[in-house]
This record gives sequence, C-alpha cells and structure tokens, in this order.
Amino acid sequence: MRKPIILLTLLFTLFSCKVSEKPEFISVENIALVESNKNSITIKADALFKNPNAIGGKLWTDEIKVFVNGNKMATVSTKTFDVPPKDEFTIPLVTKIATDSVLSNKNLSSILGSILSQRLEVQYKGDIKYRVFGFSHKYAVDKTENIKIKL
Repeated sequence: MRKPIILLTLLFTLFSCKVSEKPEFISVENIALVESNKNSITIKADALFKNPNAIGGKLWTDEIKVFVNGNKMATVSTKTFDVPPKDEFTIPLVTKIATDSVLSNKNLSSILGSILSQRLEVQYKGDIKYRVFGFSHKYAVDKTENIKIKL
C-alpha cells in the first residue's frame, strides 16, 4: 500500500509542475562600455528573462556575435547559467575586444565617425539556449545600441 502512494505522490508532483512553458526572454539591455585601455575594450550587456515555471533549468550562450560599427569584432560564450524558478533574472553578456581590431584599416572610416560623435554602435546577435529535462528552446538575440565613449 505504501509504494503506490509514494508513486502517485511523485507522479502528481512531477506532472503538476509547468515544465512545458519556457522562460520568457524580455530583452537585451544596459549595453555599456565597462572599461577601455590601450589593449582592450570591455563591453557588457544584460539579457533579461522571466521564468514562470516552478522548475529552473539551464541557459547558456554559444558564440553570440558582437559587432562594433557594423564590423564583427568578437563573440560571447558563457558558462551554463542556472535558471531560478518563478523569478526574473539577468544573464551578463561580457566581451573583451582587442583595441587593435577596432582600430584596424577596415574600420578606419567608422572609427573616425565614432571619434567625432563620441559614440560606438554595438550589436549583439546570436542565440541563447534553454534546457530543462528533455525540453529545449532557443532565443534569438539581435540588439543594437549606441554607447558613449570617452576620449
């Protein structure tokens, strides 16, 4: 008698959780220049999510491309991020770009425009992946923002 009750309780708990709903991708926000020096430029953004599920899961990025003034400069790959259940959360998307690649000859005209306007156009483009049990989903990221630079 005890085994069927435990089995029924376990099955009821398992099926009452909303696993089929994926976390809601809200947006990519707060793109900002974190640090710049003679060797590199560090840019950070936040990917905002809301998880309505009672169960968490895992999120990760695989090579989100970072474009500066229309030119691909770097990629962002993160470690696996644990999704908190029934919560809003952010995933930091941080990338370092070598100053040499930003100042290369192919970017010369866009860099001159950026120096005059004191702004860089930064675009994040790629996928963030979600997985819980056997359920998975991809979120497309395509966010462009102009950020202020200090000379």
